[in-house]
Amino acid sequence: MKIKDILNITNGKLISGNQELECESFSKDTRTIQRGDIYIGIKGENFDGSKFWKQAIDNGADAVIIENTDIPKNELEKYSNKVILEVENTLEALYKIAKYKREQYNIPVIAVTGSVGKTSTKDLIASVVGRKYKTLKTEGNNNNNIGLPLTILKLKDHEALVIEMGMNHFGEIRLLTQIAQPTLAVITNIGTSHIGNLGSRKNILKAKLEILEGMIHPKVVINNDNDLLHKWKEENKEDIEIYTYGIENKSDLNGVNLKLHENGSTFEAITKSGKLEITVPVGGKHFVYNSLCATEIGHILGIEDEEIKKGIAQFELTKKRMDIRKLDNGAILINDAYNASYESMQASLEFLQDHSGKRKIAVLGDMFELGDYSIELHKKVGEEVAKRNIDILICSGENSKYILEEAFKNTKIKTYFFKNNEQIVEKLYQELREGDVVLVKASNAMKFFEICQKL
Repeated sequence: MKIKDILNITNGKLISGNQELECESFSKDTRTIQRGDIYIGIKGENFDGSKFWKQAIDNGADAVIIENTDIPKNELEKYSNKVILEVENTLEALYKIAKYKREQYNIPVIAVTGSVGKTSTKDLIASVVGRKYKTLKTEGNNNNNIGLPLTILKLKDHEALVIEMGMNHFGEIRLLTQIAQPTLAVITNIGTSHIGNLGSRKNILKAKLEILEGMIHPKVVINNDNDLLHKWKEENKEDIEIYTYGIENKSDLNGVNLKLHENGSTFEAITKSGKLEITVPVGGKHFVYNSLCATEIGHILGIEDEEIKKGIAQFELTKKRMDIRKLDNGAILINDAYNASYESMQASLEFLQDHSGKRKIAVLGDMFELGDYSIELHKKVGEEVAKRNIDILICSGENSKYILEEAFKNTKIKTYFFKNNEQIVEKLYQELREGDVVLVKASNAMKFFEICQKL
């Protein structure tokens, strides 16, 4: 891609510089910009990236893409050897440039969405696909309208792309899928994340299904044990190419003979052609589901069974998601503090219950974006705590009091409620001893990762 291509794509105006300049790498952050990058000055609610165009050039950028910025004549002369390109809207320009870049590649593009499990499923799929193809994947959870196009703009000599698509309102995945144009879509499940914004699980399903709108020939892999996805499949299997995986319901790929351990699991994947014994290096039943999904993707892409097994066995999980560490005092810390919904709380508490630790301690905080469902779903988490044989429950947050109240009502568990993270850390210093296992989980805005860092 050259500057002249960007001018054409965005209907932009060249203020200075060489339109034959080749554009290989893009950045929106002057602090991390690399020499030779193309800087895009994105305008947000509280900042205007275009105002930092000089810092971008001074830090090594070869070109800047800006909007509505008056540049004095003396500064134009000073930076006359650099490309300055003006567009009407830098965010729209980013979308157009990324879509253009995507269209240059005839490769498998796997897009992953769902209420929970997107990032870990994306990581597993990329590990499997990477056994056959040079694969680019979404880093961390850069799954929004800025992170996704910037990921696509990292394409170079790649042979496959695995991207994550997040959303909390209608229309957001529609935008992402039009840019990415997936060849294969994945929907991990339909739960209650963002239900406060969307109003119902049916609406969440509707929003997730926007992923199909960017596909020329819709082809989707779904979790067949999820009630809404199973029902949707039964209603649409004649019109859309749907692949299924599951443990409970008969699917194209079924997991059986599950042996769940705290540091990993084994199971058999049963296909129409036979069975495949798989080892997952992370504990929890939900990772069996994620691994089944990755296996199904591998089969669709013609990857050999042995390579699929290696891809799953060797995958690395994005940090802050079921990150398990042994503390200096001999206790085990499960850092799952990145995000939380009812479904992910349920899965993490199940994992905590099955852990071999002497005492089970749950440190739980608020789940956000639940709207009118907030009290009900926090109470349901409390019910989960009560039936999971948890020894100590520690809560913090406006709505987590409902977790505590419901748990205490259903079992005489030892409970504590604190106003802030510092108090929680102080209590854990007093309470934790060798052999204990402590789960730390809440929505990211609760900043429970600070608790884990201090421990």
